[in-house]
Amino acid sequence: MLFVSLHTLNDMAVAKAELSALLRQRHKVPPQTDDDFNLIDMTEITNTIGSVTKLMTVLLTAVASISLLVGGIGIMNIMLVSVTERTREIGLRMAVGATPGNILTQFIIEAVALSTVGGIIGVSLGIYGAQTVGRLQQWPILVTEASVMAAFLFSAAIGVFFGFYPALRASRLNPIDCLRYE
Repeated sequence: MLFVSLHTLNDMAVAKAELSALLRQRHKVPPQTDDDFNLIDMTEITNTIGSVTKLMTVLLTAVASISLLVGGIGIMNIMLVSVTERTREIGLRMAVGATPGNILTQFIIEAVALSTVGGIIGVSLGIYGAQTVGRLQQWPILVTEASVMAAFLFSAAIGVFFGFYPALRASRLNPIDCLRYE
């Protein structure tokens, strides 16, 4: 193995051609045969690493998106069950003066709280998992406050998005029908 360093990258093609000619001469490779050596420059390695990193990013994004979708549907189902189980409570609140906006706000806040708790658990497990893998593999691990805040905000946004339909459904209930509901 031979490592060669150049002063500028502009000379890369010329340097590779000269190295190839020198190695062919030293290895006594006949003119019409293939090289018995490989020349690899760092730009090729960097491009390969970059393409692998992009592929991993796409795969992880796909897995995370599916996980968020499944989690959001779970939040929506939990909130729909909550609306059904609390129909009498909703009717009673409306009968004593709560507006549909109050009911909507209540259920959206509950969905955001549910998703934020899930976000806290997820971020905690993610940080712990990353640190564990970092220690075992002796890799440097960097968790920034911006990434943690982005995860929490995204988690809250998932709660708002998937909690809106159950909250809207609860706010549109008829108070009289709600009070009769058993």
